[in-house]
Amino acid sequence: MEPSNFTDHVVLALLAAGWCFLHSALISVKVTEYLSQHLGAHYRFYRLFFNSFAILSLAVVIIYQQLIKTTPVFDWEGYLRTIQVVLIGLGLVLFVLGAGKYDARRFLGLSQIRDGVSSKAMTQSGELDTSGILGVIRHPWYLSLLLIIWARHLDVSGIVLNAVFSAYLVIGAYLEEKKLVREFGELYRDYQERVSMLLPIKWLRGSLKR
Repeated sequence: MEPSNFTDHVVLALLAAGWCFLHSALISVKVTEYLSQHLGAHYRFYRLFFNSFAILSLAVVIIYQQLIKTTPVFDWEGYLRTIQVVLIGLGLVLFVLGAGKYDARRFLGLSQIRDGVSSKAMTQSGELDTSGILGVIRHPWYLSLLLIIWARHLDVSGIVLNAVFSAYLVIGAYLEEKKLVREFGELYRDYQERVSMLLPIKWLRGSLKR
């Protein structure tokens, strides 16, 4: 494995940032409303197209990162291996609990094709759900991804990629919530007041008071 250089990491950061920008732009309110008005009935295919494009374009970023990958600068060794296992396990639990609340077919875009109706909420009902893990944190899948991507052996390219994606997950959460406030109004604002975004601080405070 050849040592990578500064230019490689700058290119990787730009590729990752470009992916994040496109991902956010393609699902933004302005773009989706414009396409909804101009595509008519064909808009029901947009979520599936969006997911397909996101996966294929992300593959380009990941492949490039693998090509410039070098010797890890941080290894989960010794007692740190236990912490790594705990972080990965917690990430997987959060993913599974979140999957129990989200509608996979709606997330993939299959329900939209079948029903011809698009909802910004990816829950089973298509409405705001604040039960279960969603009553502990508002974005269990985002926290799951953050835990899993950092709980691995990290070389410089991995750190660069994780830093960009971590920033985007936090920014993406805020952007997504702006859409949800637009859709659910005071109902979602009340949810924001009661439940923390990523870290279960409010839930822990409430549990300690009981």
